[in-house]
Amino acid sequence: MLTVKFIEENIDYVIERLAVKRFKGEEIIDNIIDLDKKRRQIQNQNDNIQASLNTIAKEVGLLFKAGKTAEADAAKLKTAQLKDESKQLTTEQEETEQKLKALLLQVPNIPHISVPSGNGADDNLLVRSGGKMPTLASDAVPHWDLAKKYDIIDFELGNKLTGAGFPVYIGKGSKLQRALINFFLDEGEKSGYKEYMVPLMVNEDSGYGTGQLPDKEGQMYHATLDNLYLIPTAEVPVTNIWRDVIVNASELPIKATAYTPCFRREAGSYGKDVRGLNRLHQFDKVEVVQIQHPTKSYETLEEMVNHVENLVKKLELPYRIVKLCGGDMGFTSALTYDFEVYAAAQQRWLEVSSVSNFESFQANRLKLRYKDDADKKPNLAHTLNGSALALPRIVAALLENNQTPNGIIIPEILRPYTRFDVID
Repeated sequence: MLTVKFIEENIDYVIERLAVKRFKGEEIIDNIIDLDKKRRQIQNQNDNIQASLNTIAKEVGLLFKAGKTAEADAAKLKTAQLKDESKQLTTEQEETEQKLKALLLQVPNIPHISVPSGNGADDNLLVRSGGKMPTLASDAVPHWDLAKKYDIIDFELGNKLTGAGFPVYIGKGSKLQRALINFFLDEGEKSGYKEYMVPLMVNEDSGYGTGQLPDKEGQMYHATLDNLYLIPTAEVPVTNIWRDVIVNASELPIKATAYTPCFRREAGSYGKDVRGLNRLHQFDKVEVVQIQHPTKSYETLEEMVNHVENLVKKLELPYRIVKLCGGDMGFTSALTYDFEVYAAAQQRWLEVSSVSNFESFQANRLKLRYKDDADKKPNLAHTLNGSALALPRIVAALLENNQTPNGIIIPEILRPYTRFDVID
């Protein structure tokens, strides 16, 4: 959430940068400024009343001591009137603040100055690519056919048990999932991330803290009786560990990683893009999160991009990294890099990770601040996160790219985890 102070001090810049995200901000920004002005006026009126009440309270005592009972009673009557006015102003201020917060929650984060304008994925900028493109036999098949051939993923059984988008992993398919999770967590530990095991359901405060609510409420599974939400990513519970916390600047950066299943309704998704593992309602993912000093967050973003890139390299997958344009960015992000791997049988690039800097946008919602000895008051920290990695499309690419007439070859880096070299 942007701060009112930042908006008021940078009105033209905020409107200009929001336009890069295809967000028309003029009207809502004007309303925010008007409401904040009203809030401050009410506050000033109330402060003046409180000052008058303090003055009258002293006068009443002096009047009673002087035996001026009638004047003292008149002053007490004035006090009662002022208290009623103050109560009305307090109610009006609370209502104004609620309206102001509701508007602020609708405003996305402004994109970093380097983020290009654009309408969608076709306008994203290629940063770099790597890996060797596989050469497959003419009879190569996509991963959903391989899954059935080798009995490692059963999509129909998942549909029976729950519904479309909830696959069942079997035998070596299950072991490959577990191998990838452990590999990603181990690599995170080597890079200095502390591992957490977090709840898979969160409350509203957590959803608001990281920006999933109210922006993505329709994409989240909601347990209405308890008013809890199944997490769409480990980012939500992990980052909220530091909600309402002031950390010492010497503790920064804070680096955390977690494996969780993730749950997304993916409303409106259909067609070839959802075939097999391409788009699921439940999937496994390892997330990395950092909390960093504002002056170092973009250096940290590059470090996190390099971490994810090394994972993809070790899996021997062809990949590319793109910088998202404004029209393709998320609500909370200031700058996002997406990773895509090539699934050779589908002849498609599949997104497997987003690595983002949110600057102080989440921290303002979370009231996540840092302080050092030189600071008179705490300042908002910067938060970053990235998928390291999401499993379904990684598995899809591994199965398709490594298929041979004799089975699917397991990348060397995973063999100590799978304890087998081939799926046959």
